[in-house]
Amino acid sequence: MIMIPLVLYLLAAASLGYIARSGRSWNEFFLASRELSTLHLTGSLVATILGASSTIGLVGLGYSRGLPAAWWLLSGTIGLLVLSRIAHAVRNTGARTLPDLIGTFYGLSARKTASALILIAWMGVIAAQIVAAGRIMGALFGHDWAWMLATAIVLVAYTAHGGQRAVVRTDQMQLCVILAGLFLLILICLRSAPDALNGLEFPTSEQMRLQDVVSMVVVVGSMYLIGPDIYSRVLSARSPESARTSAILSAMIIVPIAFAITSIGIFARHLLPGIRPEDALPMLMTGIIPHWAAGVVAAAFLAAVMSSADTSLLTATSILTLDLGLGSGVRARRVAVLLIGTCSLLLAMSRPGIISTLMLAYTVFSGGFLVPVLAGFQRERLGLTPSSATAGMLCGGLISLVLGGAYPLAGICASAVAMAIVSAAEKQLGAPG
Repeated sequence: MIMIPLVLYLLAAASLGYIARSGRSWNEFFLASRELSTLHLTGSLVATILGASSTIGLVGLGYSRGLPAAWWLLSGTIGLLVLSRIAHAVRNTGARTLPDLIGTFYGLSARKTASALILIAWMGVIAAQIVAAGRIMGALFGHDWAWMLATAIVLVAYTAHGGQRAVVRTDQMQLCVILAGLFLLILICLRSAPDALNGLEFPTSEQMRLQDVVSMVVVVGSMYLIGPDIYSRVLSARSPESARTSAILSAMIIVPIAFAITSIGIFARHLLPGIRPEDALPMLMTGIIPHWAAGVVAAAFLAAVMSSADTSLLTATSILTLDLGLGSGVRARRVAVLLIGTCSLLLAMSRPGIISTLMLAYTVFSGGFLVPVLAGFQRERLGLTPSSATAGMLCGGLISLVLGGAYPLAGICASAVAMAIVSAAEKQLGAPG
């Protein structure tokens, strides 16, 4: 009974991926020929957002921190609304990837630096999706590591074959599966613990203070404002107007979803006290949810993981091939997907925490890229030099890696200071900028 919904979901995803697969050119494979409509773009954006951190991870945060944990996804709403203000400018650059966009601002050196740093961070993001898939399937059938391996193999094969168009088309179906599973799980939880949501605190609580909320909004929100996965969608839009509209619609859609997923964690705290937070969803599936519904819920959360993981893997592949010069041919793509998938699997097996892995990747990314990317749109007015961008990315990323756990915003501040100092020094010395 449990296997039937899972098998049906996997067959549907594989069929759609095969039918809608992209062509052989890099423009078709990575950007779907820049033909994505507002509807397809919005559905794909929401499905991509609802990955491991926004499902299993957010359920765990809801378990440990209560309703304010919803800020993990609400930060995305803020980031997307800000993105809608610059989406027109981003799409109009004609860039192929986020590093390519940075290169149009600051030159080749900055583009190469951005490519290397994003590639490293995104292996952590992909690893978290693999861990989440292992948790979901392992809860039902055991052997987490085997399911992590199987997930990595499927991801590599699916992404290498399908490209951007297949990813976007399957995202539409996967979003429907996700929403259906969430709705079913909420109904079951309400019936099992009808008083669990009484007396909740928001927007802050004893477990999540104001400074925690602010840090989360800046760090996590920046992933939606300048994230390479998000930009891969914006740069694939049919028009700048489609990109802007999709960002706004996606922001509106994820608000109720944020509270719904967080509430599942709160229900789990009442029904399963004393467990490890990130085990909340797997234990709900095995201990609380009726046997007939477990397969539907598992398919929903597996769809969430897969819809985010394939986008992240495709994004990393585009950076390795197009920006770092591995080559954009079919063979180069396959080598890139295999290499990134293998490294991500090894990282997943060595660092099995979903939120901790993602928070590290997000903190390093936001520290290195938030200021250089946003400042790039006003680089001439601000008087920024190409070298200052490289210094800002390296300094911000390094500070975030060392101090990000205790001071999540330290890298962003360091990046801004480094850019200002290097720009001022080069102007003082008369260096070309």
